[in-house]
Amino acid sequence: MAKIKIEEVVYALDTQFKKALENTIKKMIPDAQVDSLLLFVEFRKELYRQCQSWESIPNACVQREDF
Repeated sequence: MAKIKIEEVVYALDTQFKKALENTIKKMIPDAQVDSLLLFVEFRKELYRQCQSWESIPNACVQREDF
């Protein structure tokens, strides 16, 4: 098992997560008026409540790049 630091993953994928949340809301609730920045801030808070600082993930989810 590998471990990831949730906060760092969210930070690294910040732009992609924001866009994915925004697109999901548009698809699921087309008429909703949602502040996408506020939505992401709340999503991030909830994610941090639900996850440990370090989460175990299967090794198959990680590709090692040797530098």
